[in-house]
Amino acid sequence: MEKTNSLCQVASERTQYPYVTGTSVIGIKYKDGVLIASDMGGSYGSTLRYKSVERIKPIGKHSLLGAGGEISDFQEILRYLDDLILHDNMWDDNNTLGPKEVHNYLTRVMYNRRNKFDPLWNSLVLGGVKNGQIYLGTVSMIGVHYEDDHVATGFGNHLARPILRAKWNKDLSFEEAVKLLEECMRVLIYRDRSAINKIQIAKITEEGAKIYPPYALKTFWGLAAFQNPSAGAEGSW
Repeated sequence: MEKTNSLCQVASERTQYPYVTGTSVIGIKYKDGVLIASDMGGSYGSTLRYKSVERIKPIGKHSLLGAGGEISDFQEILRYLDDLILHDNMWDDNNTLGPKEVHNYLTRVMYNRRNKFDPLWNSLVLGGVKNGQIYLGTVSMIGVHYEDDHVATGFGNHLARPILRAKWNKDLSFEEAVKLLEECMRVLIYRDRSAINKIQIAKITEEGAKIYPPYALKTFWGLAAFQNPSAGAEGSW
């Protein structure tokens, strides 16, 4: 009787549970385009395992994508988008997909996978500029999506967006927008255990996308609340 290798019968599977994850991504519009910021940490469970994970990528000529969540699922999404952009370029009709079209595509992908009970464990921020129109949107792992002047994923939704609501305006210069993003990222570093102070910022304008080299954000841990954080708190600890 001929023996069959059981390993050959196992179907290829994608991530069923998030293993290596990235935390918050923040996107804001400014007067010339869109800025997206994220830190570069990759957590293996509760262990901060990787510290140079790039989570912002250009998509085609007009879009920029940032992702929080499972890193391998983000890589899978990038493969989907590579196929999408390649197919679009094959038409050779002098028309390219803009950020709104890419955002719509991502909402369908995420919702489709959610309906199969096999979601891509990511929250995405998609920004871009085409024909003078600045676009910024987000989509969750179950396909919930919206557009806004500033968006965030993960803890950024709770900790960064209040700052953005108070200080953002549509006429921000590039330098002012970067300073605002750094303020938001600094708060996340203080309050989110999975965040690190090595961050990366990218911009996209009518001229195209530019991803800046990562750098360390200055922090100060001498505040009294950091010295004994459990002081005065109820509980056995």
